[in-house]
Amino acid sequence: MQRLPTATAAGAGMTSLLVVLLLVSVLPGASGADSGPLDGRKMVFAGETAGVLARYSFNKDANVETASPPPPALAGSAAQFRGQAQLPRFAAPRRYDLRLRPDLVTCTFSGTAAVTVAVSAPTRFLVLNSADLSIDSASIRFRDLAPKEVVFFADDEILVLGFSKDLVLGEGVLSMKFNGTLNDQMRGFYRSKYQYKGKMKNMAVTQFESVDARRCFPCWDEPAFKAKFKLTLEVNVGMVALSNMPIANQTVAGPIRTVHYVESPLMSTYLVAIVIGLFEYIEGVTPEGTKVRVYTQVGKSSQGKFALDVGIKSLHLYKDYFGTPYPLPKLDMVAIPDFAAGAMENYGLVTFREVALLFDEESSMESSKQSIAITVAHELAHQWFGNLVTMEWWTHLWLNEGFATWMSNLAVNSFFPQWNIWTQFLDDTTAGLKLDSLEESHPIEVEIHHATEVDEIFDAISYDKGASVIRMLHNYLGAERFQKALASYIRKFAYSNAKTEDLWAVLEENSGEPIKNMMTTWTKQQGYPVINAKLQGNYLELEQAQFLLDGSSGPRMWIVPITADCGSYYTQKKILLKGKSDRLDIRDIASQCGNQEKGGNFWIKLNINQTGFYRVQYDDKLAAALQNALQAKKLSVMDKIGIVEDSLALSMACKQTLTSLLRLLYAYREEADYSVLSHINTASLSIAKISVDATPGLVGDIKQLLIKLLLPPAVKLGWDLKNGESHLDSLLRPVLLVALVKLGHDKSINEGARRFSIFVHDRNTSLLRPDTRKAAYLAAMQNVTASYRSAYNDLLKVYRESDEAEERGRVLSTLCFCKDENIVLESLNLLFTNEFRKQDAYYVLQGLDVETRDTAWVWLKDNWDRVTRKYGDTQAGGFIRYVVTLFTSNEKAAEFSRFFATRKKPEFERTLKQSLENVRISARWIQGIKSEPRLAQTVQELLRRP
Repeated sequence: MQRLPTATAAGAGMTSLLVVLLLVSVLPGASGADSGPLDGRKMVFAGETAGVLARYSFNKDANVETASPPPPALAGSAAQFRGQAQLPRFAAPRRYDLRLRPDLVTCTFSGTAAVTVAVSAPTRFLVLNSADLSIDSASIRFRDLAPKEVVFFADDEILVLGFSKDLVLGEGVLSMKFNGTLNDQMRGFYRSKYQYKGKMKNMAVTQFESVDARRCFPCWDEPAFKAKFKLTLEVNVGMVALSNMPIANQTVAGPIRTVHYVESPLMSTYLVAIVIGLFEYIEGVTPEGTKVRVYTQVGKSSQGKFALDVGIKSLHLYKDYFGTPYPLPKLDMVAIPDFAAGAMENYGLVTFREVALLFDEESSMESSKQSIAITVAHELAHQWFGNLVTMEWWTHLWLNEGFATWMSNLAVNSFFPQWNIWTQFLDDTTAGLKLDSLEESHPIEVEIHHATEVDEIFDAISYDKGASVIRMLHNYLGAERFQKALASYIRKFAYSNAKTEDLWAVLEENSGEPIKNMMTTWTKQQGYPVINAKLQGNYLELEQAQFLLDGSSGPRMWIVPITADCGSYYTQKKILLKGKSDRLDIRDIASQCGNQEKGGNFWIKLNINQTGFYRVQYDDKLAAALQNALQAKKLSVMDKIGIVEDSLALSMACKQTLTSLLRLLYAYREEADYSVLSHINTASLSIAKISVDATPGLVGDIKQLLIKLLLPPAVKLGWDLKNGESHLDSLLRPVLLVALVKLGHDKSINEGARRFSIFVHDRNTSLLRPDTRKAAYLAAMQNVTASYRSAYNDLLKVYRESDEAEERGRVLSTLCFCKDENIVLESLNLLFTNEFRKQDAYYVLQGLDVETRDTAWVWLKDNWDRVTRKYGDTQAGGFIRYVVTLFTSNEKAAEFSRFFATRKKPEFERTLKQSLENVRISARWIQGIKSEPRLAQTVQELLRRP
């Protein structure tokens, strides 16, 4: 599954739901006909007293029955399955025969399931997952036996079927009928809205990762319970009905078309997929003969051409890289209007947000083309890493997401070498390093104790750190050995499940290297080291310590593959730091690196091209030599980025001064590379933000200094597209223009506002192309007040008149970038209307700024219950992150802690802790900045320089 850059959790955003605990007892020998459906309306308890029934209360708003857990006398031994992280292993599914009939008008569905179950150990129970379904208890049979008891434990989302005696070992069929609702929460089996010929219609869509297949049909909803799936759908004639496999046959009876699909290979429940609606498509074929289609809303199929091309190329590349053909006979990619994640890798039926799949030459930004390529390549890498070979449990999620992230960069770099994707990959590494420098981070292999915890680990650790340590290992082993080992791993575990240790074992077997010992230090413990490098005479002393942004030093240690350049890139030194410290003869390093002198041109750069997942802190002499090498243009683009990012992190941790960081940034004043300037831009905006509270009297001058750094390349590029300009220049222009507007550069603001005014009256003007619109929209918002709101109204009009997801998101991301708190409140309150799709709430929150943070916090406090009701607990975590991290004081952190003390939920608890830690880190950084004696003098000095 691919995250969106603006989203905080992958997956479909769990909501806070009222749930039901139901128990039906059927007398031995009875048919079960009196028991009625498990739908929260009709309940019969054979042989129970009125006193027992009185404990059940009817909730009219939720239309479900709620109850406190029954005592052991009532629940019997079914209660033994409560509170377990995973389902018991004494029975497992082998094959699902599912029949579903969705009603797109009433937004409900009915279904039947016939599951072939293998009982492997003595038991009288079957335990499976179910949630938000109304199950007809009278229909439940296993080998023609009706269960004696049917118990639903709501908190655990498990259905326990108790029989009167132990079940016979071997296979049998479990069958039942059920009903459900096509919800509006973008998880399970849900509805998405779209317009067709001017009318609003519903489509039915599934999103099952991580634990939401149970909301569509009763199942063993864990990755290890792989089974085959035979699906049948009953849909209205005229509807396109898609699933993982091709159509086997279909029949029509009146208005209903019954579609039977080919049986799937073994796969996990979270990969089952269904999409029903009105679509059109374009198609192509891989060199191996696999048919690939892109489905879109009617009228948009031409926008799928770029994704189709990338998809075909990806399947072909992965077939060769993994040495295993794509396992299915077809691949469909579908653009869904309402979609919580960026995309989802369902086997053979990959679903996407529209903005993550569709590219329009006239209305899409150049960055969107790159994002689409990465997302498509990511999801199709999952067809091998995730679908064919699946993690055994969510602890090993990184095997899916880390590898898909790494592989997508490998693929796109192959297709578009001019994009310098591996340089841009350092954005991912930076994101992983930033999150993993928190005490509230987590290991790559994180223990999952409950289904509610899963969605929070779809984060920068599983994706970005996971991909970065893979890149580190790839660099350590070499490309050829690494590729051969991965191909062997895929062949060995095809159609089954694997753990992290299984991957290490295959890599060790194929490479002969002690991979497990080294990599376990990176996956089983959180964090990473900073390598302290000091020159002592003829020796380079290296010492590792855990790096934490709060300035402390953790106790952990790693086996670190260290690389070093010494005055040139012709050769490099590689060492494996296995202990706390090591000492290297500098003369030996210099000779191996082809540099015999330790004079003025001598410099050492550790972590060449940032292939290692660690930071480096140099002593003053080494740091000065590196800065000289930087100014002399001796360093690679990747190493330039690494120096900036390490220095920013060290400054935030108060290990270096902001003064020294500003001097370093000034050394980049002639930089022209997109990736380097992108990282300088990020550092600049971080400095500007912290300066508001750390040095309020100096913040104007600091912003002017940062403008001085970013303005020359922005002026060179200008606002208008140039004939023949590179992809990277097209990416750089909006980055610089947006930064200049945010830093308050008057000329950029005025020019943006001018172009926006023209655009309002002529949407086809060449003066405001998609790449520069956000900068112009932000500029226009700078002049908006409650009494002068024409630009705000114009933006809302642009939003309402556009049917392009990218343009609508662009507008939303600027609405809160305003100094008038009344406009900010109006924009935030729009989140409770039907103006926006739920998935787009984060765009609105992106526009919040330190100047209006108090308004945003008061709004969030006053509306917290409304937020959780509308957006659910997982998506509510994003609200916390965007608002809370605008603040920088310990007093505010304490206030936030008090407010959320009685409102914590597992779905956002980790996000809350991380956000609070970031606030405290900022508070500490501010105290460090305030104690710097030469900061103001340095700023003035740099401003005076030519």
